[in-house]
Amino acid sequence: MAWNLLFFYLLGGISLLAAIGMVVAKNPVHSAIFLVLTLFNTAGIFVMLGAEFLAAAQVIVYAGAVLVLMLFFLMLIDPQNLPERGGGHPVQRIIGPLLGVILLLEVAAAIANRAVSGTTGNATPENIAFVGGSTQAFGNLIFTQYLFTFEVVSLVLLIGVVGAIVLALPERLGERLSTISLGHPRGTDAALPEGTGAAVPVTRADRQATAALEATREVILVRDPDAYTEVKSR
Repeated sequence: MAWNLLFFYLLGGISLLAAIGMVVAKNPVHSAIFLVLTLFNTAGIFVMLGAEFLAAAQVIVYAGAVLVLMLFFLMLIDPQNLPERGGGHPVQRIIGPLLGVILLLEVAAAIANRAVSGTTGNATPENIAFVGGSTQAFGNLIFTQYLFTFEVVSLVLLIGVVGAIVLALPERLGERLSTISLGHPRGTDAALPEGTGAAVPVTRADRQATAALEATREVILVRDPDAYTEVKSR
Protein backbone atom coordinates (compact mmCIF):
# COMPACT_ATOMS: atom_id res chain seq x y z
CA MET A 1 0.00 0.00 0.00
CA ALA A 2 1.32 3.43 -0.95
CA TRP A 3 2.17 5.90 1.78
CA ASN A 4 -0.20 8.56 0.45
CA LEU A 5 -3.11 6.10 0.52
CA LEU A 6 -2.20 5.03 4.04
CA PHE A 7 -2.12 8.65 5.28
CA PHE A 8 -5.42 9.35 3.53
CA TYR A 9 -7.16 6.48 5.31
CA LEU A 10 -5.58 7.54 8.60
CA LEU A 11 -6.67 11.18 8.31
CA GLY A 12 -10.10 10.21 6.99
CA GLY A 13 -10.68 7.68 9.79
CA ILE A 14 -9.67 10.13 12.52
CA SER A 15 -11.88 12.82 10.96
CA LEU A 16 -14.84 10.46 10.88
CA LEU A 17 -14.38 9.34 14.50
CA ALA A 18 -13.88 12.93 15.68
CA ALA A 19 -17.02 14.04 13.83
CA ILE A 20 -19.02 11.28 15.52
CA GLY A 21 -17.57 12.28 18.89
CA MET A 22 -18.51 15.90 18.24
CA VAL A 23 -22.16 14.95 17.77
CA VAL A 24 -22.33 12.36 20.55
CA ALA A 25 -20.51 14.37 23.26
CA LYS A 26 -22.87 15.91 25.80
CA ASN A 27 -20.42 18.57 26.98
CA PRO A 28 -20.28 21.50 24.50
CA VAL A 29 -16.59 22.08 25.26
CA HIS A 30 -15.79 18.46 24.42
CA SER A 31 -17.74 18.85 21.18
CA ALA A 32 -15.61 21.89 20.33
CA ILE A 33 -12.42 19.89 20.94
CA PHE A 34 -13.64 17.11 18.66
CA LEU A 35 -14.46 19.77 16.07
CA VAL A 36 -10.87 21.06 16.21
CA LEU A 37 -9.58 17.53 15.63
CA THR A 38 -11.92 17.10 12.67
CA LEU A 39 -10.87 20.39 11.09
CA PHE A 40 -7.15 19.70 11.44
CA ASN A 41 -7.44 16.27 9.85
CA THR A 42 -9.55 17.69 7.05
CA ALA A 43 -6.84 20.29 6.47
CA GLY A 44 -4.33 17.46 6.18
CA ILE A 45 -6.45 15.87 3.45
CA PHE A 46 -6.49 19.21 1.62
CA VAL A 47 -2.69 19.31 1.77
CA MET A 48 -2.53 15.82 0.26
CA LEU A 49 -4.80 17.00 -2.57
CA GLY A 50 -2.49 19.94 -3.32
CA ALA A 51 -4.90 22.59 -1.99
CA GLU A 52 -2.59 24.35 0.44
CA PHE A 53 -4.69 27.51 0.53
CA LEU A 54 -7.82 25.62 1.59
CA ALA A 55 -5.81 23.82 4.27
CA ALA A 56 -4.53 27.13 5.68
CA ALA A 57 -8.01 28.68 5.53
CA GLN A 58 -9.43 25.61 7.26
CA VAL A 59 -7.02 25.99 10.18
CA ILE A 60 -6.94 29.80 10.44
CA VAL A 61 -10.60 30.62 9.78
CA TYR A 62 -12.50 27.63 11.12
CA ALA A 63 -10.19 26.03 13.72
CA GLY A 64 -9.04 29.49 14.82
CA ALA A 65 -11.59 32.26 14.49
CA VAL A 66 -14.89 30.37 14.32
CA LEU A 67 -14.02 27.94 17.10
CA VAL A 68 -12.83 30.76 19.38
CA LEU A 69 -16.14 32.50 18.71
CA MET A 70 -17.99 29.33 19.69
CA LEU A 71 -15.98 29.05 22.92
CA PHE A 72 -16.75 32.67 23.80
CA PHE A 73 -20.42 31.90 23.19
CA LEU A 74 -20.21 28.94 25.56
CA MET A 75 -18.52 31.15 28.17
CA LEU A 76 -21.27 33.79 27.98
CA ILE A 77 -24.08 31.29 28.54
CA ASP A 78 -24.70 28.58 31.10
CA PRO A 79 -24.65 25.17 29.38
CA GLN A 80 -26.84 23.80 32.17
CA ASN A 81 -29.65 26.14 31.13
CA LEU A 82 -29.62 25.05 27.49
CA PRO A 83 -32.73 23.21 26.28
CA GLU A 84 -32.66 19.46 26.21
CA ARG A 85 -31.61 17.77 22.99
CA GLY A 86 -34.94 15.94 22.75
CA GLY A 87 -36.99 19.05 23.53
CA GLY A 88 -38.50 21.50 21.12
CA HIS A 89 -41.57 21.59 18.95
CA PRO A 90 -42.85 18.19 17.75
CA VAL A 91 -42.58 19.37 14.14
CA GLN A 92 -38.89 20.13 14.67
CA ARG A 93 -38.28 16.68 16.17
CA ILE A 94 -39.78 15.10 13.05
CA ILE A 95 -38.43 17.36 10.31
CA GLY A 96 -34.90 17.60 11.79
CA PRO A 97 -33.98 13.90 11.49
CA LEU A 98 -35.78 13.71 8.14
CA LEU A 99 -33.66 16.53 6.71
CA GLY A 100 -30.54 14.87 8.12
CA VAL A 101 -31.36 11.60 6.35
CA ILE A 102 -32.04 13.45 3.08
CA LEU A 103 -28.71 15.27 3.32
CA LEU A 104 -26.92 11.97 4.02
CA LEU A 105 -28.53 10.37 0.96
CA GLU A 106 -27.50 13.34 -1.19
CA VAL A 107 -23.88 13.05 -0.05
CA ALA A 108 -23.93 9.29 -0.65
CA ALA A 109 -25.35 9.82 -4.15
CA ALA A 110 -22.67 12.42 -4.92
CA ILE A 111 -19.95 10.02 -3.77
CA ALA A 112 -21.38 7.11 -5.74
CA ASN A 113 -21.71 9.15 -8.95
CA ARG A 114 -18.32 10.79 -9.38
CA ALA A 115 -18.49 11.16 -13.14
CA VAL A 116 -17.56 14.64 -14.39
CA SER A 117 -20.37 16.26 -16.35
CA GLY A 118 -20.08 19.35 -18.52
CA THR A 119 -17.00 21.08 -19.76
CA THR A 120 -13.85 20.97 -17.66
CA GLY A 121 -11.88 24.07 -16.85
CA ASN A 122 -8.25 24.88 -17.53
CA ALA A 123 -7.08 24.22 -13.96
CA THR A 124 -4.73 21.47 -14.97
CA PRO A 125 -1.64 20.66 -12.89
CA GLU A 126 0.53 22.19 -15.61
CA ASN A 127 -1.38 25.50 -15.64
CA ILE A 128 -1.41 25.68 -11.84
CA ALA A 129 2.33 25.09 -11.73
CA PHE A 130 2.81 27.75 -14.42
CA VAL A 131 1.19 30.52 -12.31
CA GLY A 132 3.16 29.50 -9.21
CA GLY A 133 0.90 27.08 -7.34
CA SER A 134 -2.67 26.56 -6.19
CA THR A 135 -2.65 29.57 -3.85
CA GLN A 136 -1.61 31.95 -6.64
CA ALA A 137 -4.15 30.45 -9.03
CA PHE A 138 -6.93 30.73 -6.47
CA GLY A 139 -6.01 34.34 -5.66
CA ASN A 140 -5.98 35.35 -9.32
CA LEU A 141 -9.38 33.75 -9.85
CA ILE A 142 -11.15 35.09 -6.77
CA PHE A 143 -9.93 38.68 -7.24
CA THR A 144 -10.83 38.83 -10.93
CA GLN A 145 -13.78 36.65 -11.90
CA TYR A 146 -15.38 36.34 -8.46
CA LEU A 147 -14.49 39.72 -6.95
CA PHE A 148 -18.12 40.83 -6.42
CA THR A 149 -19.03 37.56 -4.69
CA PHE A 150 -15.97 37.83 -2.48
CA GLU A 151 -16.92 41.37 -1.39
CA VAL A 152 -20.50 40.30 -0.62
CA VAL A 153 -19.26 37.49 1.61
CA SER A 154 -16.91 39.95 3.35
CA LEU A 155 -19.87 42.26 4.01
CA VAL A 156 -21.87 39.41 5.54
CA LEU A 157 -18.96 38.55 7.85
CA LEU A 158 -18.68 42.23 8.84
CA ILE A 159 -22.37 42.26 9.78
CA GLY A 160 -21.77 39.20 11.95
CA VAL A 161 -18.89 40.93 13.76
CA VAL A 162 -21.00 44.05 14.40
CA GLY A 163 -23.86 41.89 15.68
CA ALA A 164 -21.51 40.07 18.07
CA ILE A 165 -20.26 43.40 19.46
CA VAL A 166 -23.82 44.64 19.99
CA LEU A 167 -24.80 41.44 21.81
CA ALA A 168 -21.70 41.63 24.00
CA LEU A 169 -22.52 45.18 25.20
CA PRO A 170 -26.16 45.04 26.40
CA GLU A 171 -25.64 47.80 28.97
CA ARG A 172 -25.16 50.31 26.16
CA LEU A 173 -28.64 49.42 24.91
CA GLY A 174 -30.38 50.18 28.20
CA GLU A 175 -30.22 46.60 29.52
CA ARG A 176 -28.53 45.47 32.71
CA LEU A 177 -26.73 42.22 33.42
CA SER A 178 -27.07 40.38 36.71
CA THR A 179 -23.54 39.62 37.89
CA ILE A 180 -22.15 38.30 41.16
CA SER A 181 -18.69 39.24 42.36
CA LEU A 182 -17.18 38.03 45.64
CA GLY A 183 -15.46 41.38 46.26
CA HIS A 184 -18.20 43.63 44.92
CA PRO A 185 -19.69 46.18 47.37
CA ARG A 186 -23.27 45.21 47.99
CA GLY A 187 -25.70 47.86 46.81
CA THR A 188 -23.30 49.89 44.67
CA ASP A 189 -25.16 48.93 41.49
CA ALA A 190 -28.02 51.21 42.52
CA ALA A 191 -25.65 54.16 42.84
CA LEU A 192 -24.40 53.97 39.25
CA PRO A 193 -26.51 55.23 36.35
CA GLU A 194 -28.05 52.75 33.95
CA GLY A 195 -26.82 52.66 30.40
CA THR A 196 -28.61 54.48 27.61
CA GLY A 197 -28.10 54.70 23.90
CA ALA A 198 -24.67 56.24 24.54
CA ALA A 199 -22.05 55.86 27.23
CA VAL A 200 -22.99 57.70 30.46
CA PRO A 201 -20.10 59.25 32.44
CA VAL A 202 -19.98 58.82 36.22
CA THR A 203 -20.81 62.12 37.93
CA ARG A 204 -19.59 63.50 41.28
CA ALA A 205 -22.87 62.55 42.92
CA ASP A 206 -22.39 58.98 41.79
CA ARG A 207 -18.90 58.89 43.31
CA GLN A 208 -20.20 60.31 46.61
CA ALA A 209 -22.98 57.75 46.78
CA THR A 210 -20.56 54.95 45.98
CA ALA A 211 -18.10 56.17 48.63
CA ALA A 212 -20.88 56.22 51.25
CA LEU A 213 -21.80 52.65 50.42
CA GLU A 214 -18.20 51.46 50.41
CA ALA A 215 -17.81 52.71 53.97
CA THR A 216 -20.36 50.13 55.15
CA ARG A 217 -19.83 47.51 52.51
CA GLU A 218 -19.89 43.83 53.28
CA VAL A 219 -17.94 41.14 51.44
CA ILE A 220 -19.98 38.00 50.92
CA LEU A 221 -18.23 34.67 50.33
CA VAL A 222 -20.39 31.78 49.15
CA ARG A 223 -19.65 28.36 47.72
CA ASP A 224 -22.61 28.39 45.34
CA PRO A 225 -23.38 31.78 43.69
CA ASP A 226 -26.87 30.57 42.76
CA ALA A 227 -27.72 30.27 46.44
CA TYR A 228 -27.25 34.02 46.93
CA THR A 229 -29.10 35.84 44.18
CA GLU A 230 -30.80 38.69 46.05
CA VAL A 231 -30.18 40.98 49.01
CA LYS A 232 -32.39 40.47 52.05
CA SER A 233 -32.55 42.49 55.22
CA ARG A 234 -31.51 40.75 58.41
